[in-house]
Amino acid sequence: MELSQIIPHIEALIFASEKPLTSLEIVELINNAFGFMEERISPEQVEIGIQGIREKYQSEFYPFEVRESGGGWQFLTKKEFHKTLAQLNGERFLKRLSTAALETLAIIAYKQPITKGEIESIRGVNTDYSIQKLLEKELIVITGRNENLPGKPLVYATSKNFMDYFGINSTDDLPKIREVLAEQFVQPTIVNPEHINAESQKGELLLLVDSNGDLIMNPQAVENLSYEPRSTDESDNEKKPDENKDAEHD
Repeated sequence: MELSQIIPHIEALIFASEKPLTSLEIVELINNAFGFMEERISPEQVEIGIQGIREKYQSEFYPFEVRESGGGWQFLTKKEFHKTLAQLNGERFLKRLSTAALETLAIIAYKQPITKGEIESIRGVNTDYSIQKLLEKELIVITGRNENLPGKPLVYATSKNFMDYFGINSTDDLPKIREVLAEQFVQPTIVNPEHINAESQKGELLLLVDSNGDLIMNPQAVENLSYEPRSTDESDNEKKPDENKDAEHD
């Protein structure tokens, strides 16, 4: 079958599917549909076909596109039309997760697999309600029990719906903690800047962030620091009043 004949079948499958379809699933579905064919289509042909479909819908003429999200390919409306779709779907479309649920979900996403007790030890509050809501929304799943802990508590992890909800393909696509903290990092103010030789500090930062995300002193900058010692005359002048008082008492 020619590629031009394969592409409409790929497009139809992605459009009609209720869940994201992987390339291998598309290959299997099309081959099953044309089982009588002598030449079966290959994953490479499907990949090329999907790329052609993506390029087609990148045009401004179309309000939707084909994207890889939730572990597979699916049609998604473009973000420019979010407000318009919100009018159609009402509050149900606009309803978002609560802060408590988002915090719980973030802990599960970064620490999975994890038990409820471990989640609560991090948050410091009870998480029964948040976990129940996340299970209802199918953003997390129960993957088993921790056999090594007393009572063998349930273990939670994120689901495929979680990846689809946030538009990622795996937990590896989540932003790294270090990257999130770097955006919030504020340059510290140097105390007593008059004691620092400005010329030696040009182009050098006094404080740096190491590979572990900790704040450390810049060794090179410290070496270049030059403090101005107080002159002997000044120190003598400061002592004179006390010495004169002692002399008066004598």
